[in-house]
Amino acid sequence: MTGATENQAPDPGGKVAVVIVAAGRGARAGQADGPKQYQRIGGRAVIARVIDIFLAHPLIGRVVVAIHAEDRELFQQAVGTDADRVTAIAGGATRQDSVRLGLQALRSYAPDKVLIHDAARPFVDMDLIDRTIAAIGEREGALPALPVADTLKRESATGMVGETVPRSGLHAAQTPQGFPFLAIMTMHEQAYDSGKSDFTDDASIAEWMQMPVKLVPGSPDNVKLTWARDIAMAHQRLSSERTHFPDIRTGNGYDVHAFEPGDHVTLCGVAIPHDRKLSGHSDADVGLHALTDALLATCGAGDIGTHFPPSDPQWKGAASRIFVEHAARLVRERGGRIANADITLICEAPRVGPHREAMTSVLSQMLGISADRISVKATTNEKLGFVGREEGIAAIATASVVFPGEVPE
Repeated sequence: MTGATENQAPDPGGKVAVVIVAAGRGARAGQADGPKQYQRIGGRAVIARVIDIFLAHPLIGRVVVAIHAEDRELFQQAVGTDADRVTAIAGGATRQDSVRLGLQALRSYAPDKVLIHDAARPFVDMDLIDRTIAAIGEREGALPALPVADTLKRESATGMVGETVPRSGLHAAQTPQGFPFLAIMTMHEQAYDSGKSDFTDDASIAEWMQMPVKLVPGSPDNVKLTWARDIAMAHQRLSSERTHFPDIRTGNGYDVHAFEPGDHVTLCGVAIPHDRKLSGHSDADVGLHALTDALLATCGAGDIGTHFPPSDPQWKGAASRIFVEHAARLVRERGGRIANADITLICEAPRVGPHREAMTSVLSQMLGISADRISVKATTNEKLGFVGREEGIAAIATASVVFPGEVPE
C-alpha cells in the first residue's frame, strides 16, 4: 500500500528522511473515535499534525508513514493525497516490523540520515528535530530523552514495593530517534533475520548492534498520546495556545422573479404600488427570498427550496416573512447571532428609495437586530438584460452571522 506518489523519482535534495510509525491500534486510548493517530485535536487529525511539522523542516525530503492495512481510507481522509513527498505503506504486526518496512520503502530515495518517529507524539517541534539531526554521526545515532524526575519503585512478586531504583543517569526516551540510514536499515534487517522482535524502540536495536547512540535533550512538550485522557489534555493544550478568532460566517443569496399583471410588488416585506406584480408561488418577494438563502448558507442548512418547496400548496401566496423568520430561527438554534444583512434590489422600476426606511424597519423586526445592521439599496441594470427590459426584478443578499467558538484549522 502506498500513497499517491509511489512512482515518483527520488528527491534529489532530500538528505534526511522520516519514518512515521502509525500502524498501531491504540487500545489504551480507546477506539470509540478510531485509532488515536486519526483522532482530531484542535480540529485536525493527530497524524496530519505530525506529518506537517516534518514536511516543514528544510532538511527533510521524504516522509514514509507505516499505517495499518485497514486504515488507508482513514489516512487519506486525515492527510489527503496531494502531499507529493509523503508515501503511506502497510505496516507490520509490531512497531519494529513497521519501522523495517518503512526503511525498505526509503531505500530508493537513498537518504543520508533517517528520523524514526511515533505518530502518537504530535507536539514534536523544529528545535527538537534540529537537535536530533545535528547529533546523528556517520556511525552513531541520536536519542532525544528527558532525565527521569519521579522516584522509581520496582514491584515485588507479591505486588508490594520491592526496592527503590536509583534514578541517577536514567532517562525517558522520546522520538524522533535519528540514525545513519544505511546503518539502521541493516540493523533492522539483521534483527529480523535473527528472529529478534522484542525491541520497543530503534535505539534498542542500535544498542544490540553496539552502535553508539548520543543522548540529546528531549522536550517536555513532546508527550506521547497513550490514554484517552491524553487526547483530552491535547485538546485543552491547543485551546490555550491558539489565538482565538470569532467564527464569523458569511452567506450569499440570489433570487429573480418575472413580472405579471397586478397592482403592486412586495419587496423586503413592504408592498409598493406598481402597474405589475411579481410572479411566484408565494408573494414573490425577491429581497426576502435572497435573504433567506443567505441566512441558511451561514449554517449549511440548504436553501429556500429545501424548506419551502414550490410544489407544496401550503406556501401558495404565503408571506415571505415566514421564510426569513424560519431561517433566522435555524441560525439561532445553532448558536448563531445575526450581525449584518445587506440586500441589493436590481430593477428599473419601481423606485425603492422612498420605501427604504420602511424596509429596514421590517427587516429589523424579522431578524431581531438593530436597523443600523441592515442595508437595503437598489440599482438599475442600465437597460440591459431582462431587468433592463423591465421583465422582472432580481435581488442579491449577504448575511453575516457570528457563531460560538473559533475558526477551525
